[in-house]
Amino acid sequence: MPKKIVTFGEVMMRLQVPGHELLAQANTLQYTFSGTGVNVAAAMGKLGHEGYLVSRIPRNPLGEAALSFLQRLGIRDTYISWGGKYMGMYFLENGFGQRASRVTYTNRLESSFNTAGSFDYDLDSIAEFADVVHFCGIALAMTDKVRETMKTLARRVKEKGGIVCFDCNYRPSLWKGGYDEAKPHYEEMLALADIVMMNEKDAMYILGMKTEKTTKVGQLKELIPSVAKMFHIRTIAGTHREVKQDNIHSLKGFIYQNMTFSFSENMSFSVFDRIGAGDAYTSGILHGELKGLSPEETVRFAAASGILACTIAGDTPMATEEEIRSAMSGVMEDVKR
Repeated sequence: MPKKIVTFGEVMMRLQVPGHELLAQANTLQYTFSGTGVNVAAAMGKLGHEGYLVSRIPRNPLGEAALSFLQRLGIRDTYISWGGKYMGMYFLENGFGQRASRVTYTNRLESSFNTAGSFDYDLDSIAEFADVVHFCGIALAMTDKVRETMKTLARRVKEKGGIVCFDCNYRPSLWKGGYDEAKPHYEEMLALADIVMMNEKDAMYILGMKTEKTTKVGQLKELIPSVAKMFHIRTIAGTHREVKQDNIHSLKGFIYQNMTFSFSENMSFSVFDRIGAGDAYTSGILHGELKGLSPEETVRFAAASGILACTIAGDTPMATEEEIRSAMSGVMEDVKR
């Protein structure tokens, strides 16, 4: 039976400069709608589950366009509420070669989602309904109202026996007080979470943990078990990514479960659109957990999902389980007819 996956997050309008131009050069923009919650809900729907989004959008043409876009992605809109005045927006300039991609936000704190409180959602109904609820650190960085809604919903889902997934997803530009401001909020969410997406950098910088290890893998193997024990987290997963020349990236996934690490192969691949790959990886981990896959298969599935997300335009992962398993096998296919 399909599981009911509920994600909590902002719907944002993505305004992309065509090709690799800068905003200063371009005179046209292409728009879609996205957000971490949008991406995970849509990806889980593609994998055979039911994806629901908890969010608030304005009742105006932008909000109506956003809702239509979400419905085309297969996202269930039962828990999307109307209210507020603004849609959060961001502008994307695609990087090339040595120039990194750049994201510029506007109207973020004034958006319908970020001015909403817990009273704008039926949290009790959501908690009764959800098999899994997904949160991310981007929403945690927003406002006191949003943070309180996240924590309240996480507690209620946990009380009803549901699974709480938290993606650390720390964004330095969103926390005015830096790691010191973020740490207590992250600690509260980690204490409520069953599945966490993080790596050794999150443990060191957000939680202030210390290690004398100098390699990423050494730091990971020392710190992640300590985080799992400290906050009673059953599963912690994440990736190590490297950016190489000629738009080639490499990715290696890991999962820590039952006091044991499992790793995917270190895979190199070409990148068409980088945004949303982390959400695809998270969705792969959730799918593996819900389907009862072994940790080894789960991390390989998640890594392939993240890589496939880099091959399509837009933030939202679109791969089916069949396509991901084909990528896991390493098969490079010609035109499918």
